[in-house]
Amino acid sequence: MNVCVFCGSGKGKNPLFAEAAQEMAFQLFHSQSTLIYGGGNIGLMGILADRVMDLGGKVIGIIPDFLMKKEVGHRGITQLEVVDSMHERKRRMADLTDVFIALPGGWGTLDELAEILTWKQLGLIQGEIGILNTNHYFDALVLQMETMVKEGFLHENSLKDVKISDSPKQLLIQLGVITV
Repeated sequence: MNVCVFCGSGKGKNPLFAEAAQEMAFQLFHSQSTLIYGGGNIGLMGILADRVMDLGGKVIGIIPDFLMKKEVGHRGITQLEVVDSMHERKRRMADLTDVFIALPGGWGTLDELAEILTWKQLGLIQGEIGILNTNHYFDALVLQMETMVKEGFLHENSLKDVKISDSPKQLLIQLGVITV
């Protein structure tokens, strides 16, 4: 299975974020999944990709040309694709992916998550979507999503489709990547 992970090009202040990225990598490897991600070798992206590669797994990175130098494209992964734009990056990741997961990150992570949630709602993609809520990082976002439902701007089923867990293994079980 191909699993796309959106996450930060920074590590964050709490070491729990890096630990969760390493655990996600371990679980992806043991489920024989291919990691699809943003192609960087820094921050949580680099930690995730490095760990999958160290374990002997498969990693495909997609990075826009203008970010190759800024995010330092990861040349030590199975496959690195350089594309022309952020839009092409997201489209290519979606084309390759069966399941989408968001780990902590900044604007880019939120942008990728919001776009993929919108595509799912519009029926443009069929893949499952999950949020790894490490150290309650996404609590406020989940509360906002609940408010969107309560106020009539988001259908309840759209929120129910999003799987949320603070455990990488449990999230992958909820998404059908790991079978028990």
